[in-house]
Amino acid sequence: MQLTFLGTGAAMPTGDRAQTGLLLADPGGDADPLLVDCGSGALGGLAATDVGYDGVGSVLLTHHHLDHVSDLLALLKARWLAGETALEIVGPEGTEALVEDLLAVHDYMQGRFELTYREVGPGSFAVAGYDVEAVETVHSIYCLAYRFETADATFTFSGDTEATDAVAELADGSALLAHDCSFPDGIDVDNHPTPTQLGEVLAGHDLGRVYLTHRYPHADGEEAAMVEAVESRVDAEVRIARDGLTVDVSERT
Repeated sequence: MQLTFLGTGAAMPTGDRAQTGLLLADPGGDADPLLVDCGSGALGGLAATDVGYDGVGSVLLTHHHLDHVSDLLALLKARWLAGETALEIVGPEGTEALVEDLLAVHDYMQGRFELTYREVGPGSFAVAGYDVEAVETVHSIYCLAYRFETADATFTFSGDTEATDAVAELADGSALLAHDCSFPDGIDVDNHPTPTQLGEVLAGHDLGRVYLTHRYPHADGEEAAMVEAVESRVDAEVRIARDGLTVDVSERT
């Protein structure tokens, strides 16, 4: 399994990071490319990959905040112009209503797409050839974290969340965990974790690598301290995610 970070930023743009988007690929395997979240700028990141926006047949959403869904309509239009009109959109309850309401704003986009919707909750399901386990996170709106498995790899994505035992347990045994770490220590925040909070909840769990993502501008210049705060508490290599980075999930280091 390969993971590409299309966007590692959050709701406040920095000019250096697009909003949340991940691309999962399984070269040589049975799974198809899967787009996870599609925030502002993620479409540009997707276009820069070998898969491209016309090569993704399924989108999986963690939740419906703008910085995770705002490029969805742009993705649909780009695919339509490229001759691709079919797309599976999977996400929490309300996903179909969200997309249909967005489409209703644009008359010229009516009737142009063959969309398949599936709404999911905590538990097990499959999408694009990946076995997925989901748990609810602690966030300001309903949000899911996902654990993805193929024959040779396990990857967990936290979505947006405070540091929680549920997500830590979901990630246990993962070769790679990409976790929301929006702010450095010293910021009084809820709905997202600080590095120390994240390190404390991940302590004792079996993890290969941890990538910190979804960083607000407040984290600029604090990256080394954020990595140290997590890495000092977990037996795993901790890194900062960056836009355009592709990593092999099948390798634990």
